[in-house]
Amino acid sequence: MELKFDNTQRYVNLSYAIGCYRRERGYSQEQLAELVGISRQHLAAVEAPGMHRGVSLDLLFNIAAALEIEPYLLLKFHLEK
Repeated sequence: MELKFDNTQRYVNLSYAIGCYRRERGYSQEQLAELVGISRQHLAAVEAPGMHRGVSLDLLFNIAAALEIEPYLLLKFHLEK
């Protein structure tokens, strides 16, 4: 039996979580990207809900540290509908 995984909604929630916490902290994409050592374009792709750009654990941990939050908060974020 082959399992099929669809993480689309998880990527969407993660992208919104990063953007939400970033704005809450008052950072622009450029400022946060500089803090975590990536380009603004890379961060924009991570934050774009339709891109589903994979995020390494290192990058997830770095973003959480820069935003001064626990990493699990980025993963448990859900959009209110």
